[in-house]
Amino acid sequence: MSFRMPNASSGMGVAEQSKSSFLELQRKKVHRYVIFKIDDKKNEVVVEKTGAPGENYDDFTAAMPENDCRYAVYDYDFVNEDNCQKSKIFFIAWSPSVARIRAKVLYATSKERFRRELDGIHYEIQATDPTEMDLEVLRERAN
Repeated sequence: MSFRMPNASSGMGVAEQSKSSFLELQRKKVHRYVIFKIDDKKNEVVVEKTGAPGENYDDFTAAMPENDCRYAVYDYDFVNEDNCQKSKIFFIAWSPSVARIRAKVLYATSKERFRRELDGIHYEIQATDPTEMDLEVLRERAN
């Protein structure tokens, strides 16, 4: 069962599993991260991989493809200057410079619509190479 967007002309849907996986990450802390991809045949955004709560940022970046676009959400835990445990959810639009033009266009044109489906994102990062989504970047944005 997938959810279809009202605007049929651009027509990218969001699989129900994509939304439920995000909610599991956000509310229940079941996942450390969720990586999404666009399924061309179904014309919708689907879950490609989820990371267990014990996985870290290196596990997450290693799971991202080097030469293809993806969307991802990452639950970043940190301790702030008041020594409080905090958590921020990052939405990452991964579009490596070596990806195919068609993939870049598809992900770029679908991003806003998909991101709107995920209520509760704190920060968004656009990355075209790994340094743009380095853990330091998240740390700086979160503090």
